[in-house]
Amino acid sequence: MSDRSAITGRVGSWIGLVGHLCTLPFFAASGLVAPLWAIIVLLVVWAALLAAAIWAVRARSPWGLLTPIVAIGVWFGTISAGEALLDWTA
Repeated sequence: MSDRSAITGRVGSWIGLVGHLCTLPFFAASGLVAPLWAIIVLLVVWAALLAAAIWAVRARSPWGLLTPIVAIGVWFGTISAGEALLDWTA
């Protein structure tokens, strides 16, 4: 592995982990719209993505950059689907 790709992997994985931690307020604030069971499921998914982000940091993998993107996509999709299909309202 070249020095440039090693640095890119290390920096990218840390940026992904910090970005993922910044998504926690969105998941925690879901209680304003979603029922308790949905919040629990969302937080379990968030924790699984946190484990993936930590793995990426340990492996120095730039794939860690995807964890906050996936987290926001899962959160937005779940809340939007709940509002549209299950009549979740604030």
